[in-house]
Amino acid sequence: MKHTSKILTGAAIAAVVVGGSVTLAVAQGGDEDGNETDRPITGADLDQASEAALAHLGEGRVTETEVGDEESYYEVEVTLDDGSQVDVQLDEQFAVVGDEADGTGETDD
Repeated sequence: MKHTSKILTGAAIAAVVVGGSVTLAVAQGGDEDGNETDRPITGADLDQASEAALAHLGEGRVTETEVGDEESYYEVEVTLDDGSQVDVQLDEQFAVVGDEADGTGETDD
């Protein structure tokens, strides 16, 4: 019986350790390198980021947001009145640091 108890205890500890690792990875919402990915802007930050992006472009509506974008701290995707989309890059103080029309950039020719 003692041998069986030790095996069960060891298995339970291993399950907790493995489960804890999985929970941590999911809670961080990151990729395998630990980088944040696809986390939307929320709360008051969403309001400020949206206002800054729309003021910068002068038109449109916010259709998607992201914190921790690869180019900036915040990214706000705006769909313009003509249906085209522009990604507006913002720093942590909601200052515009760049923008790019979706579909532009490097192509594979």
